[in-house]
Parts: sequence; C-alpha cells; structure tokens
Amino acid sequence: MQSYKTQGVCSRVINFDIEDGIIKSVEFVGGCAGNTKGISKLVEGMKVEDVIKRLEGVQCRGNTSCPDQLAKALKQYLNK
Repeated sequence: MQSYKTQGVCSRVINFDIEDGIIKSVEFVGGCAGNTKGISKLVEGMKVEDVIKRLEGVQCRGNTSCPDQLAKALKQYLNK
C-alpha cells in the first residue's frame, strides 16, 4: 500500500495499491465522500498510465483537484 499526502484539496491523504501496473485499490482520506469513492471505483482495474492521462490537470475551483492529486500520486509512484 502506498500513501500520498495531498496538497490544496479537501482530502488529506490518498492510499493506493498497484500490482503489475494496474490499480487495485484507491482510498481518499477526507474530501467529498461520494466523489472520491466514485473516482476510486472508476480507476480500479485501470493501468496507472491511463489514469494519469485522464485525470492530470483536472481542476476544482480553479486549482488542483482530488483527481489531479491522484494523478500526481501515481506519477510520483512511477518515478520511484
């Protein structure tokens, strides 16, 4: 399980698990529960690179967003 401390959004942390380049689970701690649970369900089973392409740059109130923060977390994971 990986953890990423978010910045600039309501959620505080994103926990995620990746196996063979596929997202197995995502959990946002804090934030808008319905939206973050929805994001989690949508990305589970997807390739990490595909999720980054789809979610990177999504804004909320003119700034970053929970989906964008997930993309940042995944990019950081890939760069390790």
